[in-house]
Amino acid sequence: MHQLRKPYLLFLGDVQLKSDAKTAFGLRDWCRDDVMGEWALPAATVSLDLPRHSPAQAAAMGAGSLVIGVAAVGGVLPEHWLGELEAALDAGMDVVSGLHSRLASFPRLVAAAQRRGARLHDVRHSDQVFPAGTGRKRSGKRVLTVGTDCALGKKYTALALTRALQEQGCAATFRATGQTGVMIAGSGVAVDAVISDFVSGAAEALSPDNDAAHWDVIEGQGALFHPAYAGVTLGLLHGSQPDALVLCHDPSRKTIEGYPGFPIPDLQHAINRYVEAARLTNAAVRCVGISINSSSLSDAQWPDYAHGLSADLKLPVVDPMRGGVRAIANVLLAS
Repeated sequence: MHQLRKPYLLFLGDVQLKSDAKTAFGLRDWCRDDVMGEWALPAATVSLDLPRHSPAQAAAMGAGSLVIGVAAVGGVLPEHWLGELEAALDAGMDVVSGLHSRLASFPRLVAAAQRRGARLHDVRHSDQVFPAGTGRKRSGKRVLTVGTDCALGKKYTALALTRALQEQGCAATFRATGQTGVMIAGSGVAVDAVISDFVSGAAEALSPDNDAAHWDVIEGQGALFHPAYAGVTLGLLHGSQPDALVLCHDPSRKTIEGYPGFPIPDLQHAINRYVEAARLTNAAVRCVGISINSSSLSDAQWPDYAHGLSADLKLPVVDPMRGGVRAIANVLLAS
């Protein structure tokens, strides 16, 4: 399980598109207090509007890690970025990457890390060996975000829900299961890199026994209805042993993104399937709300859509970016 040193200096490489820097923007937006500033090569045209510090300056100010905040083409680390990463290591910082290329595959980075006792973190990969899931009931409470498809708001919903619970005085912890989530939280497991037999065991390790009133808010991955990624979703469901589920949905999607032959399920059907699957390890699981990515709806359309859906499903309907998730947090607090 990765444990990252904060605060972060966010490295933007020579990024040209904001969409390629979504990791950096996510870190800025969700853990701003842990972000010291940004650094980029001269060719970069995207900025986070944060203070600009070189690796040496940031290290002198107490930065713990240089984080690669850009998804380079094909997930490959460009050779011409290595000088800046090496400078960060020589200054005593760790380097954190979510790319497919392993930092440890570059001898000059390995040598620099060894010189200064710094660490290379490939958060997409894990060398930790997880056991198979046990199904043992754990103390504490758990809520898992699930979805009708991939990439429609499970991470943002989990982060917003953690913050809403904490604001109301509840002990709550965001449990990261993807590389950006790990960077935001500073710890976690990128479960898509875990061997399938051990995903449920990794989820158990991620959300261990806790105080009876404590909520673990677990970031969901994939979707039960996805022809490629349903496996990781099922492993998370069983290992998380959630007491509560929040279903995430994008009403603009009619089919699984990139898979036109697979329609998005009816929401009540989706709830039923998730609850059925989760009951294997927690018979008392229930769905407590719907989180909508309403970016395709106008300000006039959103209230009518939310109210209608809430009336149909008899559940609170929220958008983390449009009014927040307090209504779902209130349900959890009343549990």
